[in-house]
Amino acid sequence: MIELTQEQIAQFRQDGFLIVDKLVETEDADAILSRYAPIFEQGLYETGIKPDEVNLPTGTPPYTQQICNAWKSDLTVARQVLSENMGRLCAQLGGWSGSRLMIDNLLWKPVEGRSIGFHQDSMYSLWIDKPELVSCWLALDDTTAEGGTLVYIKGSHQWGEAKPIMQFHGPEDDLKEVREWAETHGLELELVPVVVPKGGCAFHDGWTWHGSRVNRADVPRRALAMHFFQSDIQFNPDKMTVGNGPIYGKYKKFGSNEVDESYFPITWRKDGYRTPGLDDYLA
Repeated sequence: MIELTQEQIAQFRQDGFLIVDKLVETEDADAILSRYAPIFEQGLYETGIKPDEVNLPTGTPPYTQQICNAWKSDLTVARQVLSENMGRLCAQLGGWSGSRLMIDNLLWKPVEGRSIGFHQDSMYSLWIDKPELVSCWLALDDTTAEGGTLVYIKGSHQWGEAKPIMQFHGPEDDLKEVREWAETHGLELELVPVVVPKGGCAFHDGWTWHGSRVNRADVPRRALAMHFFQSDIQFNPDKMTVGNGPIYGKYKKFGSNEVDESYFPITWRKDGYRTPGLDDYLA
């Protein structure tokens, strides 16, 4: 369990991200990685529940493959994603009194895997009344600058709200939209790759532009991303068709904007509250 310093929190708020060399032990990262073959290759879900999204595009060169909300399907993944520690760290960086999980992503970028277009996560979260996110990207392999790692654009969380990008998976020009946005507003792109050992991580603000480039290394790049809202959110009925609203709007209650904790659990709150039943599920 790491503790963030005030200097790290200040750096996060200045740059829009914070890179940490060690979040979990190597064996903990390996335990999550051991679940990749059953989930991605065999479609075996420990709990019997299918993840919310199974994105396994095929092609040559290959695409990054993605599983969304694997915490519902696999307890090893869930124990990391739903840990009190993860919620606490993201709340500290966001300046919140509590954290609620939006979504997790298991990511598998093969050798020569195509890029992920540079984007802002919060642009895909407008279906919530407070779309500001704090995310943690946990490396399950040692990362290198040429190995298709996550890349941030420094300070871009202060650039305002853009639009969802045209092509998320495998665009020919992964910087197209952010470059156009920067040129329009007289801004410069400062790209910072996340280079950490296995078990290291990077936290980022939901408005920070980021993506990943072609994997030119000779090994795959695998990671677990975890995206958190602040705990006191509600559905935004005026934006249910924007971003990922059509996918996750299915959890909206009829006649209510309440966000059900069964699907978006509160993992940490300053007063000690956690969604009831969460710890029993993880045990």
